[in-house]
Amino acid sequence: LSLAQETYPGDSFSYQAIMDTGVSARYMAQASTSDDDLLDITHGGSVSDQPSNGVDGDMGQPEDIPGLGQYDDFHTIDWQRDIARDRMRHRYIVKKKQESVMDLIKGAHDAWSGWVCVLLVGLTSGVMAGVIDIGATWLTDLKFGICPSAFYLNMEQCCWSSNETVRDISGNCSLWLTWPELIGVERESSGGFFLRYISYVSWALLFAALAASLVRMFAPYACGSGIPEIKTILSGFIIRGYLGKWTFLIKSVAIMLAVASGLSLGKEGPMVHMACCIGNILSYMFPKYGRNEAKKREILSAASAAGVSVAFGAPIGGVLFSLEE
Repeated sequence: LSLAQETYPGDSFSYQAIMDTGVSARYMAQASTSDDDLLDITHGGSVSDQPSNGVDGDMGQPEDIPGLGQYDDFHTIDWQRDIARDRMRHRYIVKKKQESVMDLIKGAHDAWSGWVCVLLVGLTSGVMAGVIDIGATWLTDLKFGICPSAFYLNMEQCCWSSNETVRDISGNCSLWLTWPELIGVERESSGGFFLRYISYVSWALLFAALAASLVRMFAPYACGSGIPEIKTILSGFIIRGYLGKWTFLIKSVAIMLAVASGLSLGKEGPMVHMACCIGNILSYMFPKYGRNEAKKREILSAASAAGVSVAFGAPIGGVLFSLEE
């Protein structure tokens, strides 16, 4: 009403004057809305309600605001909001890199950070798979005996330095000793067979109990293969701790113990879970992915492909698996 009085001075004004003033004010408000205001998206509930800055703001990047873009456990991410935040971040970097050499270097780092992160995920996943494969083989042979000259070698590696050309049916050589032979009992005697059976069962029970205890006490999320949960996370669901460092460490040790115990399971599915743990951990080295849940899914998708690749030796199959998810 006050705006209408200023526009149409006098003691009386018509209803049409009020309507014309309201329409013109609404049109002016819509015309003053810029692209930055449209990108200033807020989301209630599980996400912080703090406002985000535009590119021309003086407070710095949108990621500098505490709590922005953080989601609660067992919530779904807002894809459109995170994509808008990434566009704002990119526009801010493009504008800032023209001001100084340091900002230009930061812009270049942001450009190739995705390739570097994926490369690190692939290399680390390959090292992880090699360590697990070697460790599981060593623990499996530990149920049969040990190499006295080098306890860290499995049966095959222990016999590499042997000059014997003929071995028994189990592949043993003189350098590899079974557990009965360590206490002076002949390998092929009745007592030797009994002791070998007892040692085999004892080591298997110890490995299985230790694997279950580690998972139960330190990382409950390390149980199972993890494939269904990985698909759920890639679809935009938040499960805090499922891709954490403790889950990765405990599952790496527990899968070697479980496979060596002789349980009816494999290490292919857990390798996909552990590769995604590596992708989640390494993504925090790059703010482009560590502070944006939608962008982080790109790294997790590549990590799942790397996990399938190192598990089955099939890189193309890993890519197809990632596309299917």
